[in-house]
Amino acid sequence: MKKTYATSMPNHIGAFLKASKCFATLGINITRVSYDKSVDSHMLFLDVEGTEEQILKADEELEKIGYLQNKSSDSSIVLIEFTLRDVPGSVTNVLELINQFNFNISYINSQENGTDYQKFKMGLYVEDPNRFASFLEQAEQLCKVRVIDYNSSERAYDNSIFYSAYVRGLSQMLELTDTQKHELLVSSNLAMQTLDEQGLSPYRTFDSISKFAELLSKSKGPKFVPRVTTHRITENTEIILIEPACGSNTAIVKSFGKILCVDSGYACYRAEMLQVLESVLPGFRHMPKSLLLTHADVDHCGMMNDFDEVITSHNSARSLTCEACGDNGFREQNPLHKPYVNICKILTSYKEVNPDKLITPWQNLPELRGPLTQIGFFDFGDLHFEVYEGNGGHLPGEVVLIDYENHIAFTGDVYINIHGLTAAQAEYNQYAPILMTSVDTDPKVCAEERKALLRRLGVGNWKIFGAHGSPKDYSVK
Repeated sequence: MKKTYATSMPNHIGAFLKASKCFATLGINITRVSYDKSVDSHMLFLDVEGTEEQILKADEELEKIGYLQNKSSDSSIVLIEFTLRDVPGSVTNVLELINQFNFNISYINSQENGTDYQKFKMGLYVEDPNRFASFLEQAEQLCKVRVIDYNSSERAYDNSIFYSAYVRGLSQMLELTDTQKHELLVSSNLAMQTLDEQGLSPYRTFDSISKFAELLSKSKGPKFVPRVTTHRITENTEIILIEPACGSNTAIVKSFGKILCVDSGYACYRAEMLQVLESVLPGFRHMPKSLLLTHADVDHCGMMNDFDEVITSHNSARSLTCEACGDNGFREQNPLHKPYVNICKILTSYKEVNPDKLITPWQNLPELRGPLTQIGFFDFGDLHFEVYEGNGGHLPGEVVLIDYENHIAFTGDVYINIHGLTAAQAEYNQYAPILMTSVDTDPKVCAEERKALLRRLGVGNWKIFGAHGSPKDYSVK
C-alpha cells in the first residue's frame, strides 16, 4: 500500500528524525521526501510504502506525537496595512499588540513616502479567525487599519503557509472537493520538486499552474465561447470545427446523417460542450455517436464516457485501460510529465473511460517502421482515410488520418496550425511546456513525424485539421 502525507512538521531540530524513526520502527519505507523552507516553512511531503495495517498504525503514532498532522486547517496569511505617524517608535505599539495575540509575522514592507505617515504592510499568520477579529478591534484604536489582498510580489516572499494558501486559491477558482484539494497539494509539490531538480524556479512552476487554472476558470459557463466554423467537404459531408480557448478542438464529421467526433476537449467543459453540440446538431444527446481519439492526452479525452464507442489505436487503448485500472497512462510514465498530467486531471475533472467502450479497428504492429506507419483504413460516410500511427514523438499511440480523395487530414498534435491560434488559445498553450519541459515525449521524433506527414500529402490543395487552432490550408504543387 502506498500513501502520501502532506503534513505540517514542527520547525525545530530533530523533527524529521523523529518522524523517520516512527516509520522505520513500523517497517514502513519512505520513497519520497520533499521539504523546502524557502517555499513553505511548514509543509512536509512524504511518500511511504507499507501494508495497510502498518499505514494505519503510522497514522495513529504520528498524530499521537504531534509531529505530523493530517487534519485540515483554517490557517491563513492575512495582509494588513497599518497607517502610522512617521516618527520614531510609532510601530512599537502595533508590534506589542501582535505579540500579545501571539501572531507570527510572515511579511513586512514599509518605506517613507514624503508625508507625515508611513503605511506598514504586515502578513500575519492567523489560525483563529475569531481571535483575529478581536485583534482588529484593538488595533483600530491605535491607528487606521486596512485588511488588503496580496499582490504577486508580496505573495512571492511569503512562505509561511504557501501550499495551503495556494491550494485554497485554486479551489476558489474551480470549486474543488476536499479530495481534489489534497491531490492537488501533492501533485503541485511533485511538480515543484521535479522541475526544481532540473534547476528551474519553483515559483515559476506554481505561477504557471495558477495561470493555467485561471484560464480554465475564465472560460466556464457563459464565458465558454469557442470559435465554430463549418467546412463543406463533399455534397453529403461537412466538418464542424469547435475550438475552445482551453483544450483540444472537437471536429464533428457529419455524413449521410451519421455523426463522428474527433477528440473531445476537457471534461470540465462537458456541460458547455453539450450545449454547443446541441446548438449545431439539434438532438445530439439522443443520436448514436462515435468518438475517434487522435491520442490519449487529457485535453482530448474529456467526454469519452458520453459516446457509445471510442475508436482509437491499440497503444492509446492500452494507455486508457491502464488509467482505468489505477495505473499510470503513457504520459504519466514519464516522470517529467506525471505531475502536470495529475494536475490537469484534477483541475479539469477528468474521468477514466470504461474500457468496454474502446474500439481498436487497426493493426497492432509490434514495431513501427518509420516516423509514420500505416496501420489500416477508416471509412465514414463518403470519406475514406488511410490511418498512420506515429512513432510516439508527441505521445505513443498517436494517429494521423489522411483522405487522399478529398484532400483532408486529421493530425491531432502531430501537426497543429500555430499561426491559426486565437490569442486565448496561444496563451493557454504556453503553460504546458513550462510545467512539462516539453509537450512532446520526444521533440526530435515529433519533428520527423511532421515532416513525414507533409511528404505524404499528394499534389493539390489540402485542409489539415490539427487539434489546436484553425484548419491549415496547405498547397502541394
